[in-house]
Amino acid sequence: MAEFLRSTPAQAVIWTAVLVAISAVAIYFALGFRGSQQDDRTSASDLLSEFRDLHDSGDLSRAEFQKIKSVLGEKLHDEAGSKNADQTG
Repeated sequence: MAEFLRSTPAQAVIWTAVLVAISAVAIYFALGFRGSQQDDRTSASDLLSEFRDLHDSGDLSRAEFQKIKSVLGEKLHDEAGSKNADQTG
């Protein structure tokens, strides 16, 4: 048996299997890492709620809140458009 494992065809099969296993593990971790980054993004709606709470508690002035609201309003519009496109497409 040991002599068979030292033959060239057996070595080729073994090392190919090792390479495939390492590649599969690398792809698994890469996709997991990529997915976790996408999940970490906070939506514009959540951000607006947080800024509204800051404004209500007095940590943001009305002008600052209005500026943030206008910027996030555009992002909310974009998010809503992309969700509608995903649902219809």
